[in-house]
Amino acid sequence: MRGQARITESNVQDMMREVRMALLEADVALAVVRDFVARVKEKALGQEVTGSLNPGQALVGIVHKELAATMGEGISDINLAVQPPAVILMAGLQGAGKTTTTAKLAKHLITKRKKKVLTVSADVYRPAAIEQLKTVTAQAGAEWFPSDPGQQPRDIALAALDYAKRHYFDVLLVDTAGRLGIDEALMAEIRTLHSVLNPVETLFVVDAMQGQDAVNTAKAFKDALPLTGVVLTKLDGDSRGGSALSVRQITGAPIKFAGVSEKIDGLEVFDAERHAGRVLGMGDIVALVEQVQQGVDVASAQKLADKLKSGSGFDLNDFLSQISQMKKMGGLSGLMDKLPSQLTAKAAGADMDKAERDVKRMEGIICSMTALERRKPDLLKASRKRRIAAGAGVHVQEVNRLLNQFEQMQGMMKKMKGGGLMKMMKRMGGGGGGFPGMPR
Repeated sequence: MRGQARITESNVQDMMREVRMALLEADVALAVVRDFVARVKEKALGQEVTGSLNPGQALVGIVHKELAATMGEGISDINLAVQPPAVILMAGLQGAGKTTTTAKLAKHLITKRKKKVLTVSADVYRPAAIEQLKTVTAQAGAEWFPSDPGQQPRDIALAALDYAKRHYFDVLLVDTAGRLGIDEALMAEIRTLHSVLNPVETLFVVDAMQGQDAVNTAKAFKDALPLTGVVLTKLDGDSRGGSALSVRQITGAPIKFAGVSEKIDGLEVFDAERHAGRVLGMGDIVALVEQVQQGVDVASAQKLADKLKSGSGFDLNDFLSQISQMKKMGGLSGLMDKLPSQLTAKAAGADMDKAERDVKRMEGIICSMTALERRKPDLLKASRKRRIAAGAGVHVQEVNRLLNQFEQMQGMMKKMKGGGLMKMMKRMGGGGGGFPGMPR
């Protein structure tokens, strides 16, 4: 499509075929794909290509914008503008992650909205469901209301609501029972809970890896309940989350949250604009930047920068600090997930699990050293290395390898002092201004 001034019927066909394949690979339902492709084609045909864009780039822009619009404009947050307690009902199939999501949402409301939160489980069928909610609620820092498998879900919900009112809770989160498939008994029970609780939010929790079947589940819950929002879980898996597109179109309810890790704080407010890039394989750079901002200790990073500027040595304590900061950001694989697919393809040959294990091993070796040894690695001779290796449960060769890597990094840090970074990059890239093997 290069060198052509406008998008036409003939040159749009191949591009739309690629878009269709990308959406189907991302597990968007076929009916939704057909409808989406028709809308994009209608908007694209005859559009003039402005500025320095070629028709291919212009069409990607149209696709991206339409994807974001289909999944919901901007960001939809939880509605808490009611007389407390605001009741939030969690619905969805078994295995979608309802119980964990309930605790993650409690954590989000406590930390981001400063609310006093109570959770209760009305799941009287699944063994240990009540205990699971108790455990994860404690991790979230919320309060848990006890329930018993012998009780009726309706009675549990009413008792929890009464307790929440008497103890001035801002929010009551109700975790409901799920089934492995859709059945009438489940739908009747959740309709009863909805009528007695009159929730301000009814959130449909759906597994991003469910793929094509997400459409059937979404339709069944939409017919049973007036859904106010969707929570997409397991977005940290291999799926590109195309079910977001299907579920949004079928239910008409905005996607409010996305589960991005198994940690208790692994729930993000859903942003359609950013998720559109993920579905198309463009990655999520904004989320990567946010993850770095949350994970990086700004004070210690500034301290290291000042240390380097003053010419003080980069020691093993600094090296350990860098490793722990990377772990806070979700490790190597957590960072790789958010990069565009072109970049992750370049690292596809690398064994991420091995890399993560190597990082943990390095951390163990440094933690086996004394404070003096970390400050002055030159002290590490044969006998000290043997002691450190035994303490970390590794061979002496592993200690030597770590010290070699540390020396290389120390050398880089010295070159960076005084603005020598560009000179160093030019030397390493043979004058080309980049690292060998990296795209220029």
